[in-house]
Amino acid sequence: MYWCKIAQTDKEFEAIARLNYETFVEEIPQHKPNPTKKKVDRFHQENTYLVVYKGIELIGMIAFRDQRPFSIDEKIGKVEQYLSQEQCAKLCEIRLLAVKKAYRTGRVLLRLSQALNAFAYEKGYTAAVISGTTREEKLYKQIGFKQFAPAIGTKDAMFLPMLLTRQQFEQSFQHRLVTGGHTFYPGPVKQRVSIEYSDLSHRTATFGSLYGRVTSKLLQLSEAHHVALVVGTGTLANEVMLGQIKAQQLGRGIILTNGEFGERLRKQAERWALDFDVVEQRWGQAFDFVSIDTMLQKGSYQWLLAVHGETSTGTCNNLEQLVQLTKRYNMKLCVDCISTFGALPFSLKDCYLATAVSGKAIGALSGLAFVFSQKLAKPSTSIPAYMDLANYQQGAIPFTLPASLVRNVEVALQAYPARYELLQQRFDTLLQLPLMHYKLLTTYYPMLITLKCPKALSQLHTDLTLNQLFVHGDSRYLRENNFIQLSVIQPDFEQAIVRLQEILCYYQQIVEA
Repeated sequence: MYWCKIAQTDKEFEAIARLNYETFVEEIPQHKPNPTKKKVDRFHQENTYLVVYKGIELIGMIAFRDQRPFSIDEKIGKVEQYLSQEQCAKLCEIRLLAVKKAYRTGRVLLRLSQALNAFAYEKGYTAAVISGTTREEKLYKQIGFKQFAPAIGTKDAMFLPMLLTRQQFEQSFQHRLVTGGHTFYPGPVKQRVSIEYSDLSHRTATFGSLYGRVTSKLLQLSEAHHVALVVGTGTLANEVMLGQIKAQQLGRGIILTNGEFGERLRKQAERWALDFDVVEQRWGQAFDFVSIDTMLQKGSYQWLLAVHGETSTGTCNNLEQLVQLTKRYNMKLCVDCISTFGALPFSLKDCYLATAVSGKAIGALSGLAFVFSQKLAKPSTSIPAYMDLANYQQGAIPFTLPASLVRNVEVALQAYPARYELLQQRFDTLLQLPLMHYKLLTTYYPMLITLKCPKALSQLHTDLTLNQLFVHGDSRYLRENNFIQLSVIQPDFEQAIVRLQEILCYYQQIVEA
């Protein structure tokens, strides 16, 4: 199997030096021979090497460099004199494109093209320049490179100044081959069903019937008393929940946080000018219910707000204990269930308010927010009409609700309750992956797993991207903590996990050698 990564180990750099010698000393007489049969590039410390493997054998490479002057600048002068201002916005130079003779096939070129495309997009380059040997002119053109200046060099080692822009690559044959890939994102979810009812008005009887079926299924799964469908994100659902705490004048409350989304709830509550105290737990650490109980004994609180599934760390906070705690002190429990609803079965019958969305575990399109409640809300003029839960509980649909999104949710909900078992099986498969000894937390729920990457895995997120395997790692809070996450909710999980298992098996041998 061919796969790519960024070179980072001493053994990889030694293999690169040998391949550099084989290609640019023995095959292309660009440099003088030496007894070590290794050639370390003069820009080695500035290069980023993308390498291609067959199993655990390094068989090809390409080097990126964006520090000026480029080597091609030294040969033809500044490349800007030949290029447009748009092309030069963020330039890089590609050098040392080399593949072992025995592996010069279309499949290897495909992998290198794939890695080149992914890395360039990752870094935001607008174009890449290269001094391409005339012997491989056809190969460069297949990738999408175009000559932009006269040929240079000697008779035995003639080179073409060539350029590859994003637009050129997207129009090339190779781009058509490398599109696609697999994602392990915790949302949005790929859709395999057609979009229906895109022209159906939310004022029709047909829509009313559809809406009734969806809300009934949501109430059945949640055991909540009421549910409202709002066009928007999970953040909006939480605004509606917080707006109700404000509108109903519930008094002083307490917010529990142990991750990014708990912190986000706190910031939203501050904007609503709610009266509350905060209990902060270290990220990824379970709530200390003994100390919370002690705090509640000393104070007078009317409501408690927490995140059930803290996506930022993969922690699942104990909903049952939250219910018991709030019952003991006659408090109203409000819960963000955005990442857990649909991932595992649980009851919201004892929650005063709870939130969820369409585009997470249940596998539907993003765009609908669900607000569950224990009681019918009282209308309020103190909050915006769109965030007033009472408006959604009056019987008629108060605002435009896309029938296509509602129908998409209905189709997704048909997979329940069997989907709970499917997600658990997928999650168990994740736990068997190579590198799982790096796992971060023990409090998981069957939607995603969070890894804290040590130094040896510092490039894992990018390396997987080079192979069209997209894991969750771009969010600020994940980057700051060196976290990557893999979710089980995508429809092509079974195909994706096979590819991931193969690569991680080889990857582990390389980085831990």
